[in-house]
Amino acid sequence: MTAFCGKELGMQIRMDDQLEESEVVALYRANHWSSADKPRQLLAALRNSHALVTARDGAGRLVGLGNAISDGHLVVYFPHFLVDPACQRQGVGRRMMQALCARYAGFHQQMLTADGDAIAFYESMGFERAGQTQPMWIYAGSEH
Repeated sequence: MTAFCGKELGMQIRMDDQLEESEVVALYRANHWSSADKPRQLLAALRNSHALVTARDGAGRLVGLGNAISDGHLVVYFPHFLVDPACQRQGVGRRMMQALCARYAGFHQQMLTADGDAIAFYESMGFERAGQTQPMWIYAGSEH
């Protein structure tokens, strides 16, 4: 059975939401993100972000979230952006990214790292490869 998470079912996109650890961990686990294994640090990171956007379905269930780290003037980086797999391709991510981009409109740089199927989504939102840059990291997670 397909879950329907679109606007017609009371989807709420918020920039001032309160998060519960259990719902955040469930969303990260549904997306196979290893940061779910560090819930205390994950919640602290999200709560201390420059901005946080959430999506909740008509029943109030957390179905998406994204955060921003920024200097508040020139540069913003979007490190976490997740939508419940059952709600993907229904406009939830698009509405959340529109909210974040509106918040940082006019900034000199809006940056993120994308891979796999997410690349086409971000390109549809106006993002493009950053010149000849190469993503680099020191990473403690298990995803490749």
